Amino acid sequence: MASALTIGRVAAAAACKVQTIRYYEQIGLLPRPARSAGNQRLYGRTDIDRLNFIRHARALGFALDAIRDLLSLADRPDQSCAAADAIARTQLVQVAARLKRLRALKRELERMVEQCRRGEIADCRVIEVLSDHAHCRSDHGARPSEG
Repeated sequence: MASALTIGRVAAAAACKVQTIRYYEQIGLLPRPARSAGNQRLYGRTDIDRLNFIRHARALGFALDAIRDLLSLADRPDQSCAAADAIARTQLVQVAARLKRLRALKRELERMVEQCRRGEIADCRVIEVLSDHAHCRSDHGARPSEG
């Protein structure tokens, strides 16, 4: 393999961790690499490009399944881009929904902080609101898993 790189060099070139590369291999986002005579993983430029693609997609909030689908499409460049467009549009809808929830959360937190009396905890509006959801004016719909 010409220009074979070790996992450490690929990690540095793609600005990710070695563990991340191993994980992406394990879940099938990266193909299993060739091995040296000493059983060391060997990578090439296409692996770095693929890692950069994954990293950029993750930065845009795409789920791993969507990234897997996008990579599958990218591996077949002669196909229509309609499927990739549909995946991106779905992501855009999800981002818009998250933004709507975040704006509602921001309004609720602003209201809670504005009503703070800055007295003792027994009279603390922040603690009161968090203790009784009936004080909440907006349906922010946040769930703990959505962070």
